[in-house]
Amino acid sequence: MTPLLISRVSQSRLACNAPLLDFLAPALFQLPRHRGSHRHASTTSSPTTDSTAPSATTPRAPPKRRKPLSKEQRDFLDSALRVNQAGELAATLIYTAQTPPLLRTHPHLRSTMQHMYAQEAGHFSTFNDLLARHRIRPTLMYPVWTVAATALGWGTAILGREAAMACTEAVETEIGTHYNNQVRVLLGWMRDMEERGEEVGEEVRELVGQLKRIRDEELEHLDTAVGEDSREAKAWPVLNNIIRGGCKGAIWVSERL
Repeated sequence: MTPLLISRVSQSRLACNAPLLDFLAPALFQLPRHRGSHRHASTTSSPTTDSTAPSATTPRAPPKRRKPLSKEQRDFLDSALRVNQAGELAATLIYTAQTPPLLRTHPHLRSTMQHMYAQEAGHFSTFNDLLARHRIRPTLMYPVWTVAATALGWGTAILGREAAMACTEAVETEIGTHYNNQVRVLLGWMRDMEERGEEVGEEVRELVGQLKRIRDEELEHLDTAVGEDSREAKAWPVLNNIIRGGCKGAIWVSERL
C-alpha cells in the first residue's frame, strides 16, 4: 500500500476504536468530539417531573349524611329526660329536708351536705334546660314526687345519720344504674350510625357526655354515704329495699306520665 492509503486506513481504524479508547486509554489518546454531540446530549436529557404541575388529588370520602332520629328514639329521649329531671328534683328536695335535722346533731356534715346538694341542683338545672330546649313536658307526677321526696328526706334524717345516709345510698344506687342504662343505649345508637356511614349529631355526643358526668357524681354520693356508715342503720336491708323499690316505681311511672 502507498503511504497515503496506509495513513487513511490507520485513521479509519482509530476512529472505529474511539469509544473503546475513550473509556480505557488516558486522555492523551482521546479523540476530539464534535461539538454537535454536546449540544445533542444537552437537549435530549431525560424528562423530569415538573414540580409545579398539579399532582393527582386524593379522592375524598363522601360526606356523611345525618339521618333524623326515629320516632322510637325520640320517644326514648323524651321519656329519659323527663325521668331524669324528676329524679333530680327529688334529690334536691331530699337533701333540703335532711340537712336541718341532720346538722343539729352532726354539724361536721355541713360541707358534705352542701357539696352533694350543689351537685344535685346543677343536675336539676341541666335537665330543666334540656326539657325547655326540646320542648318536653315534665312528669304529671311533679306534685306527688315533691311531697314524697320531702317526706323521705325528713323522715330518714329524724332516724339518724346512718338512716339518712342509707337513704342516699339506696337512691343513688338506682339513679346510677338508671343513668348507666341510658348511656349504653345512646352509645349503641352512635355505634349503629357510624357503621351505616351516618353522621352522629353533636347534641347526641354532648348528651352522652353530660349523662356520664352526672352518673359519676351520683355514684360519688353513693360512696360518700357508705363511708358515713349507711349500712350501720337499723334494719338497713329493709330500709334499703323499700327505698330502692320506691325509686324503681317512681321511674316507671314518670316514664309514662
